[in-house]
Amino acid sequence: MTRFVVVAGSWLGAWAWDEVVTELRGAGHEVHALTLSGLAEKQGVPAGQQTHVQDIVDEVERLDLRDVVLVGHSYAGVPVGQAAERIGDRLARVVFVDANVPVDGTSFLDGFPSDYIRKSLDENGGDWPTLDPADYAGQDLTDEQITRIVTDGTAHPGATLTEPAILSRPLAELPATYIKCLLDGDELMDPVGELVESGRWELVRMNTGHWPMFSQPRELALILTESAAGS
Repeated sequence: MTRFVVVAGSWLGAWAWDEVVTELRGAGHEVHALTLSGLAEKQGVPAGQQTHVQDIVDEVERLDLRDVVLVGHSYAGVPVGQAAERIGDRLARVVFVDANVPVDGTSFLDGFPSDYIRKSLDENGGDWPTLDPADYAGQDLTDEQITRIVTDGTAHPGATLTEPAILSRPLAELPATYIKCLLDGDELMDPVGELVESGRWELVRMNTGHWPMFSQPRELALILTESAAGS
């Protein structure tokens, strides 16, 4: 039995993991899906990036979890990577699902060309609004899944995107798996490529889009289980 804490990316809450949670619990694992501050049922709660890091650390400590596998999707890879460092020997492994990774002193938006997001923050009171349905095309999602993501998604608090990450040691030292979703592009971002090439991170590819918890929940659950077994 493995203990998982799973965290979804921008606009999403714990609800995004419903099908994956069902699969993992059906296989006998303990799973805690976490909504970050300012999103979903926590919408309106002030949040910066370090708030999100603390959300994750607090969840692990509140539940007194040991040998825990932290899972971060997309944006959530940034706070999850920092939290993985801070929970110390409670960590068994960290899994990044088509995710950004933290770089010390660098924000989420510094990691890629993001002027369009900064413009959107300026135009929307500092929040990043949910995407249009058309933006999910070509990502292996059904119309129903896209509707749910757009309808249930909430604006993402902008400060979490602009605050820099804080790391005290190289990320490569963490026991980690990186899951690359190929329909979102088969090239690894520079920091991720370097970490995989270091030989300490496992790389797994999925032939699906950027939201595999919706498009391939059973397959994703199986990869998470296999990754945890290798920790």
